[in-house]
Amino acid sequence: MLAQLRPAIILVILLTALTGIAYPLAITGVAQITLPHAANGSLAVAGGQVIGSELIGQNWTSDRYFHGRPSAAGSGYDAMASSGSNLGPTSAKLLARVKQDVDTLRAGGATAIPADAVTASGSGLDPDISPAFALLQVPRVAKARGMDEAALTDAVARAIADGAVGEPRVNVLLLNISLDRLSSGGNG
Repeated sequence: MLAQLRPAIILVILLTALTGIAYPLAITGVAQITLPHAANGSLAVAGGQVIGSELIGQNWTSDRYFHGRPSAAGSGYDAMASSGSNLGPTSAKLLARVKQDVDTLRAGGATAIPADAVTASGSGLDPDISPAFALLQVPRVAKARGMDEAALTDAVARAIADGAVGEPRVNVLLLNISLDRLSSGGNG
């Protein structure tokens, strides 16, 4: 029996070392060498300090900043509570929230409202919005910052990521960082 058990134990130890230690270390090393920004969480840095990840949305509330999609994750963009709301199209609660969001946007002067302005993503952590939703917010942000709307429209145009895979999109965190740099004359 020991003759059969010994090779099995050696094989378990060998495969554990290979697939549980060597392979993950090799892949991590390759990622650090070839794609260090992505391998380290695509962290966004402003003023020498990490302020977020390009991959996870944030709860922007100030009128000085572009806002992301509505989030069903906890109290808003809570990564520990990432999930959709599981509210279906016949849900009175969902319809009431969407109606409230539409009414708020219309009160701000919006006529055409993009779907992502009033609907949450599946994870509740989507960092991107459509260019249409970003452009819809230009008048509010321009007024709050005392900036020219044309300059903000240009900033949005520069922030649009190529839609080669999927739809064109604007990363809200990166757009807001660029706004702070634009407002501070490029020093931020």
